[in-house]
Amino acid sequence: MKPLGPIPPGFAAIDGELAIAGRKASDLAAEAGNTPLFVYARELLDRKVAGLRAAMPERLAIHYAVKANPFGPLLAHMAGLVDGFDIASGGELAMVEAAGIDLALVSFAGPGKRDAELEAAIARGVTLNLESEGEAERALAIAERLGQAPRLAIRVNPDFDLKGSGMKMGGGAKPFGIDAERVPALARRLIAAGAEWRGFHIFAGSQALDAAAIADTQAQTLQLAARLAEESGAPLPKCNLGGGMGIPYFPGDEPVDVAAVGAALAERFADLPAVLADTHFCIELGRYLVGEAGVYLTRIVDRKESHGEIYLVTDGGLHHQLAASGNFGTVVRRNYPSAIATRFGAPVEEEASIVGCLCTPLDRLADKGGFPRAHPGDLVAIFCAGAYGASASPAMFLGQGPAAEILV
Repeated sequence: MKPLGPIPPGFAAIDGELAIAGRKASDLAAEAGNTPLFVYARELLDRKVAGLRAAMPERLAIHYAVKANPFGPLLAHMAGLVDGFDIASGGELAMVEAAGIDLALVSFAGPGKRDAELEAAIARGVTLNLESEGEAERALAIAERLGQAPRLAIRVNPDFDLKGSGMKMGGGAKPFGIDAERVPALARRLIAAGAEWRGFHIFAGSQALDAAAIADTQAQTLQLAARLAEESGAPLPKCNLGGGMGIPYFPGDEPVDVAAVGAALAERFADLPAVLADTHFCIELGRYLVGEAGVYLTRIVDRKESHGEIYLVTDGGLHHQLAASGNFGTVVRRNYPSAIATRFGAPVEEEASIVGCLCTPLDRLADKGGFPRAHPGDLVAIFCAGAYGASASPAMFLGQGPAAEILV
């Protein structure tokens, strides 16, 4: 029997059934019309952001990385919780605009921005985090044609990475950002061209759980920002320190000690060099803010046995939860936190694998986990589904289509 990941805090049982925001899973499925279904809980979003604010220095702004979950109602709710948003495409720009978010609070990162995306961002006052000198020249030319001073920042490819991170975004050759040694010359070019200079975006890695590693990376980021600002010969209005903080998905994972991260950053802020004295700092997080607030509900449609192994076949699968299936950057497949939602808290009675409805052996949501005995009609809950779920999975594979999403 293989262990399951830790179920996040904030969930309970009502009448032996998983409750999300005080409502039974079966009631939520009925309200949505059917399964599969993603459910996001407002109270868990509120709690996570409040806890982060309490731990971080007051000077630090919190930005939400839209790529983690761009569901419209969730974006609108996050607008009341965070100080800014980071997008990575013209599509995400349309999503935040539709959610009523103040576009002056939005920054746009990501390589390969099309001219139409650059134009839309400049016209709307969105800050562009430039990923190359070529992109910078295209942005300046578009802004000149529009007769508008563009808001421009530089995404820096740092000389270091975030140790222990699940995804390394900096250090060495990368398609992201501009190598640190070339940044000062480009900053001077942007300022001389009349752009509204917005500063640096320095993002070294993500999905790290080691507070000491995160704190060390933030310290290196501040040192790099100070050096580049000095070499650029201009004040640094803003500096995005990146994110890095992850959530526990797998057996043995422990939550990030955010109090330790915040205390270390407060010490650094108390001893900043003069060139950073007036800089506005932010941290950009996605999955840390929303990941644990989401649950994927899928219904068992068949129970079968093959060579002594039990399979619970559901109406969902990797086309909605690619990450939980182990096919979204995972080297060794491990089980996400999961449960039989309609028998929540019941004792383990058998070893079973939870699989999806796709005709591929990759479609496995839980591998040989311990569960109470379940039958067709029971609901399965996959936790930590609030980030990189619905929008990061191949929903159209085999013509299946997207899952429903609700915010409660």
